[in-house]
Amino acid sequence: MSNVETLGGLQRRLNASIPQQVIRGEVENRLKRLGRTAKVHGFRPGKVPFKVLEQQYGPSVQQEVLGDSLQRSFAEAAIANKLQVAGYPQFEIKTADLNAPEIEFSATFEVYPEVTIGNIGGESVTRTTFALSEADVDATIATLRKQRAVFKKADRAAQKDDQVKIDFVGTLNGVKFEGGEAKDFTVVPGAGRMLPEFEAAVVGMKAGETKSFDMTFPDDYHGKDVAGKQVTFTITAHSVEEPVLPEVDAEFAKAMGVAEGDVEKLKQEIRDNIGREAQRRVKVRNKDSAMEVLLKVAQLEVPKALLDSESERLMEQTLQDMGQRGMKIPKGMKLPIDMFAERATKRVKLGLILAELVKKNELSAKPDQVTALIEEYALSFERPEEVRSWYRADPSRMREVENLVLEDNVVAWVMAGAKVTDQAVALNDLMGE
Repeated sequence: MSNVETLGGLQRRLNASIPQQVIRGEVENRLKRLGRTAKVHGFRPGKVPFKVLEQQYGPSVQQEVLGDSLQRSFAEAAIANKLQVAGYPQFEIKTADLNAPEIEFSATFEVYPEVTIGNIGGESVTRTTFALSEADVDATIATLRKQRAVFKKADRAAQKDDQVKIDFVGTLNGVKFEGGEAKDFTVVPGAGRMLPEFEAAVVGMKAGETKSFDMTFPDDYHGKDVAGKQVTFTITAHSVEEPVLPEVDAEFAKAMGVAEGDVEKLKQEIRDNIGREAQRRVKVRNKDSAMEVLLKVAQLEVPKALLDSESERLMEQTLQDMGQRGMKIPKGMKLPIDMFAERATKRVKLGLILAELVKKNELSAKPDQVTALIEEYALSFERPEEVRSWYRADPSRMREVENLVLEDNVVAWVMAGAKVTDQAVALNDLMGE
């Protein structure tokens, strides 16, 4: 028999017991199985007397069986009491004598909350839209040409996009500062690789010319010695080279991966690529807008067990990302878990809200939707069939696609019910995210 107490909020406590005969029977069965392979000094494998096995392995096997029995008994009681358990229970054995006829225990745990989703009809949501233009294609081609520019000597003053080789020395109160000096350094005014004031000072210089100028570093500059301070730079220009852009012709198309050198085919590929990436970003924006509406109208209590688990997961993900970026992460390093609480709370809430919406409104991913999304991905690769096979070969990959379709369905549901305002965005704004 078992009973469930409400401790407050989502917390519950289950009180139950396990008959000793159940535990003893399982201990005996496991010891017998262990005896087939156990290596005990003085006995051949499979010939170890049961009493010897019991003396040597009995206590550890009993603990193992007791742990498994607690889990099984709790699971059976949860089903019998129709409990939706969130996270893992904390067990406490109440019986001091583990050989008693009944082993009484309690399990403290949380249940999933009731999720109430209010009326979204009165909520406003911005829906991002994007229409690809020929100007977008032309601008992309212009960028590609710049990336493949070659430079030739220019007998004139430096202009934006030129390549200028310089020496420079920076001083703070007349004293050189760390990182403020370089020789044969290449600057491209307008490229944004140096501070704007520095690049602007290079414009107008000719080879052989030297100039000095003052500038103030930003307050958040990474060099703490000069952050927020005014310094003086002296620059000497050695050479000025101007960019020569490639013509948009067959050779250019081949260099961009179009084997036959068809310029129109290149432009179509650019349209397709920009369109796919732009729509992906539009989808992300609209998903964020829809989720904010759901968070606003939904009422629910967040289970601490789920919050702690998600915070831990985010911390591990952050440490992994730091390691992939080349940072040395000491073994066992932890980050303050509180720094992930806000994100974790939002993610857990959305997960619970989406589960409720999908259940009540039949928004689950349909097979044809999953197939269509995989096809969309596949067509962006040279060998689409390999991509299709890659997804279908792994159930976990298919579940990822199903989850994405499910999110799309939820976004569509929100957009259909809320007050929607369409907002067209330019390609630069979209890609600048």
